[in-house]
Amino acid sequence: MTLPPTTASDSPAGANALQLHDARPFFEKALVHGVQHGILGADRLAAINADAPKGMVQIARYFGSEFLRPELEKARDRMVNLISLYLLDTTEGDLTRAAISLRDHSFLSRSKGGSDMLKRLIALPESSNFGMAGYADAETPLLAVWSLRSHADYRAELARRTHIAQALHAAQWLAEQYALDTDDLEAAGADAEAVIRTGLLMQALAPQAMALGEWPHATAFEKLVTALRKKKLAVPAQLRLPAGVPADLRAAMLAQCATVLSDLPKLLDATAALRMLLRPTGAFRARYFLRDDPLAEVDDYHRSLDALEEDGAEPPQPASKTWIKTTAGNDDEHALLTLFLCLAAGAPKKTLLTEKTAASLVRKIRKTGLQPALASDFIRGHAPGAYQQDYLALWASFVQDAEKTLASDMDYQMHDALALLRRECHVAG
Repeated sequence: MTLPPTTASDSPAGANALQLHDARPFFEKALVHGVQHGILGADRLAAINADAPKGMVQIARYFGSEFLRPELEKARDRMVNLISLYLLDTTEGDLTRAAISLRDHSFLSRSKGGSDMLKRLIALPESSNFGMAGYADAETPLLAVWSLRSHADYRAELARRTHIAQALHAAQWLAEQYALDTDDLEAAGADAEAVIRTGLLMQALAPQAMALGEWPHATAFEKLVTALRKKKLAVPAQLRLPAGVPADLRAAMLAQCATVLSDLPKLLDATAALRMLLRPTGAFRARYFLRDDPLAEVDDYHRSLDALEEDGAEPPQPASKTWIKTTAGNDDEHALLTLFLCLAAGAPKKTLLTEKTAASLVRKIRKTGLQPALASDFIRGHAPGAYQQDYLALWASFVQDAEKTLASDMDYQMHDALALLRRECHVAG
């Protein structure tokens, strides 16, 4: 291994001169700095030159073959980068400290230090979805990638994965308070952030549920919110974390408080369609984790039918063939609002718009106006009876909020109108 030549930026004479970007690996900078400042003597350099080929062969063997020249050249790059990663991380970029580290420790130990850093990084969870546990990529291919990445990339990925690990631990702690174990979360494919939000939401709506060990399923949660709406529960100004939260998990929980606080007003608003809000394909449900309990849902459905029979009412009508054909199974709120808006504008019925058709739809609304009653009549005539009131409430709320923006002549470039459609409807990029 041959020492690199000294450059003007390494010498004291060049310290005050204009310096170009120095793209050399940090290991190389530390090595040159150590030689120039008498930190690394001839004996130490000889030891480094003797150890370097051994390290290259070991790395080439680990990732492929030590008998191929391209593999050895790549191994050299990996070794230099691993040492640079370790020195940068342990000395905070201080060249003198890095040179002393090379002097006081073996060359190969610095390379191993970088490898160990990356192994700890790879061991951290890559996804906050519990269903992804155990499906991480093999260590060797990931090491092959990360051994050539920069220290900045390493620090960014370490921060990201550390945040994910904290969220997973916080979600596990919350779930345990409700007698829900990690196997349940993995089987359901729950996201850690959704689990945390649900735990915080239940802490605000029904703090007694934690003591009872009852994590909500969809049917029970709907009944809870319905009862709280009748009681006109006030929206809290801030959320309280559960008692006994470990200090190292508080940040992960506090990070989700803003989302929960923004959802609470709509959840407790008696005029908002609750069943539509809690639909499995809705945006709200995507942010929370409610257990699936088919038996509870079936039982609730039969109770509803029994109540209708007692009142002498007819059971709710199923969706018409026209509804089934038009929606084609796309019954999430964004798809339905897209359909309703097309109907109200007198445009072809669609549940998905392109950017071009969205712009055409806005121009048509501004030219011929919007007739919300056309969509309302379609809902009454074709939507499944059990959801008609929810769909009508969803549509009425959308019209109230969006009609002024969609029809505004002041929005010449349609920026506001198209942004609204992208947010509330299905618009493909």
